[in-house]
Amino acid sequence: QVQLVESGGDVVQAGGSLRLSCAASGDIVGIIARGWYRQVIGQERELVAAITNGGSPYYADSVKGRFIISGDNAKNTFYLQMNNLRPEDTAIYYCTIPRTTGPSYWGQGTQVTVSS
Repeated sequence: QVQLVESGGDVVQAGGSLRLSCAASGDIVGIIARGWYRQVIGQERELVAAITNGGSPYYADSVKGRFIISGDNAKNTFYLQMNNLRPEDTAIYYCTIPRTTGPSYWGQGTQVTVSS
């Protein structure tokens, strides 16, 4: 059974940095991309960053120049490096792997809180 497990969420001051990790266990067939979403309670889930199998990254305008998505295929893990964090980055962050062979896999979420 495939599981995605996030880690790295924390409380940090504005201007600080965090690195989120998403470790995937199990074999995943038909991977399209790897991505990170975030959600504030009461709001829709928002795509923050993604990277295709070909290595092409996507970033939401709100995080361009501050966040970097990367992966380590040997460890079946991917990351979200978040720099120069702002209070508006406060949210629950979810990793996801969309695939051609079924519904996307999702992690359980990790809380990021940025204090001003």
